[in-house]
Formats: sequence, C-alpha cells, structure tokens
Amino acid sequence: MNKKYAVGLMSGTSLDGVDAVLVSIEGAGIDTKLEAIAFESFDIPEHLREQILRASQITTSNVALISSLNFELGKLFSDAVSYLLEKSQFKGKLDFIASHGQTIFHMPVAENEYVRSTLQIGDPSYLAYDHKTRVVFNFRVADMVDGGDGAPLVPYTEYLLYTQKDKSILLQNIGGIGNVTIIPKNADIKEVSAFDTGPGNMMMNAACAHFYNVNYDKDGLYAKQGKLIDSLYESLLAEPYLKVVPPKSTGRELFGEDRVLELCQLYTSANDVIYTLTKFTAYTIAQSYRDFIFDKTPIDQIIIGGGGAYNPTLMEEIRNFLPEYEVVDQEALGYSSDAKEAIAFALLGNECLNNVAGNVPGATGSQNRLILGQIAPNPWPETE
Repeated sequence: MNKKYAVGLMSGTSLDGVDAVLVSIEGAGIDTKLEAIAFESFDIPEHLREQILRASQITTSNVALISSLNFELGKLFSDAVSYLLEKSQFKGKLDFIASHGQTIFHMPVAENEYVRSTLQIGDPSYLAYDHKTRVVFNFRVADMVDGGDGAPLVPYTEYLLYTQKDKSILLQNIGGIGNVTIIPKNADIKEVSAFDTGPGNMMMNAACAHFYNVNYDKDGLYAKQGKLIDSLYESLLAEPYLKVVPPKSTGRELFGEDRVLELCQLYTSANDVIYTLTKFTAYTIAQSYRDFIFDKTPIDQIIIGGGGAYNPTLMEEIRNFLPEYEVVDQEALGYSSDAKEAIAFALLGNECLNNVAGNVPGATGSQNRLILGQIAPNPWPETE
C-alpha cells in the first residue's frame, strides 16, 4: 500500500480555533492505517469569530456577509495548513487536504417554507491553490440528499479506529455540540449508531463570552466556583430535543448564543449560570445514554473526546451522573482529544478519494451508505 500524506481540517461550532492535523495514511476502509504526525490549533481572529456568529443567526445574517466569509475562511484554512506544515517542518508533498468547513446553518428538519438543508462555508480554492493539491470538502450534503441528517459523520471513522473484539464502547465527543457513537463489541458497520446528545461546550462558552469576554471556561474554574440555579436547571431539563428518539442532530439554532443571552439577562450570577449550564450539559450526555442506549447495548467503557474532555468540572459532573461506568478521556488511551475531529475528516477525505462509503445510516438516518464529499482539483496544470 502506498503511504500518502494529508491534512485534516476542522472548524467546529465552538469557534475556539481551526484544528489542523498532518497524517500519513495507507489503504482504505477497514484496512486503513493512519498515523498522526503533527497537530496544531490555529486561532480564529476575533473579527472573523464575530462575523461567523452574525452569519449563523437569521436575524443578523445577509448574503454579502456569507459571500465574504466564504472567501475569508477559505484563506484562513489555508493559512492554518501553512502554519501546521511550518511548525512540523514537513518538507514532503501533500496528497490531499480534507476540510470540514465552517457550519453556519444546519436544519435537518424542514421549517415553515424552508427545506431540510445544511451549509458549511470556507471555499476550498485557496487550499488547492496555495498548497497545490486536491481538496475534499462538503461532506454532509450527500447524506442529507439521501434522507439523513448529514450528522454526525465522525462515527464511521470511530468505527475504523476504535472497534474492539471484546468491548462495547461509547465514544462521546464534546465539541460545540455533544455527540455519541455506539460501537458494540466486534461490530459490523451496520451495528454502529450515533446521535447528537445536545449541547457540548456551546452554551458554557457563550455564557463565558457574555460575562467574562473569554471564549471558554479554562479548566472549568468558573463553573467550579458556582452553585446550581434550580429554576434555570429545571427549565433547561424541559428541552423537548432531549426526548426526541435518535437518530437526531442539533446545533447552534437550538443551543446557541441567542438562547444563552436570554438566560444571562434573566440570571445575572455569572459563575452560577456557567455551573448550571455545565451540569446541564453533563446531564444531557448521561441521560441520553440511559434513555436510548443502556437498555439496548450493555456498555463496557465510555471514552470522552473533544475540547470538553479538558474541562475537569464537566468531566466530574459526567462521572457523578454515571457512577457505575468507567469514564475515561482519549488521552488515557493514547489518543488526542483535540485532534480527534480533524483526524476524522482526513479519514473521510481518504475514503472519498478511494470511492469508499463514509456515512453510517444508523447514525445519520440515511437510507444508504454513500461516498461523502466533493473534490476540488489541484488547479495547477502539470508542466510540460
């Protein structure tokens, strides 16, 4: 098998940076062999972060803003790759780049006159132009056309990397949104399922931005100093999404900044709000397991990844809700929580280029297994 070098890019709903991972990759499908060579998180400038938030809200978005951001983010992603390659001192040639793009709207269920749809921006042309390579992008659309939610997409890559013969595991990702993948022991791909559990870091981050003008609760210190606001907690527990039977997905439209701003204006004790949102996030994760997983699949291990795994207060709350289960982070198993999603899209890009299906119908609700992604060619013609 020929070893290829690729970069996977992920810019999530938490807006805490563009994650870029350099990998070597061989083969495809269940025979894939991947090694992470280097990882960097490239900061999103504050003015772009603010524009992404504006573009993500119906009341503040407009077509000029989306068009401009599409190009600005495309260049930002290219700069992130350049930064990664420089920091890693990589001197080889990239075979491809796989970019998730930046989600600014995700509507898996039709609303009023609007059809089911999703939109990730950050045009791949800068990536292809600057780095003289193919770019795989727009991974979610094919699954939605087939009747799926277009999310979550990470479960297929988790199946490739984590399936065990003698253990049934849950892989919980805590990015902006929380999502879980269920992999029974010795599973076939048809037995893998997944869904979005609810908010990940998104609500906590929005409260930190409102009260302290910081992007997130570093080390969970604000939440650790807070107390539960019972009335707020009870109102959050009444959220209808929590009772929707999987497969299901959600996003900023339900758990985003607009909703948190209303809560922060109603409840003004900063650390108490942040702690209550932290406990609510932990509850949505644990209760999703009890409502939809444990009765169907006995679980041996719960593995937490994503940025939320670095929040000790959140991890403690999750363990408190699940005292009878082993809950570990990915670092305990030798993997990087930070690089997880960027690695996932490098894998999905490789599957696309090898004409291998990359979705999991049990996760997205699609009817069929499909090849995911679109391909922007290297725009530079070979010299004669």
